[in-house]
Amino acid sequence: MATLYRCITPTDWLCPCGRVARALRKQGIEYEEVRVPYAKRDRSEVKALTGQAHVPVVVLEGDAICDSRRIIEHLAHRAAVAASPR
Repeated sequence: MATLYRCITPTDWLCPCGRVARALRKQGIEYEEVRVPYAKRDRSEVKALTGQAHVPVVVLEGDAICDSRRIIEHLAHRAAVAASPR
């Protein structure tokens, strides 16, 4: 199971956090959502994981991945590897 640290925006269509949530659902990856405070100074858990206060952050198989583009690329790579014949 993955953990998605995301902003407090209530929908999945207005921010990069929602884009990541949609990609996780599309890949069929179960995840827990952690809504972080609006103020970056109050995001100590995210800072401990990545050294920065920006979201989205996904923790997947023990790895913390930040930046929505990097997360989407990582998920696409995982899907390609899973789909390739061995």
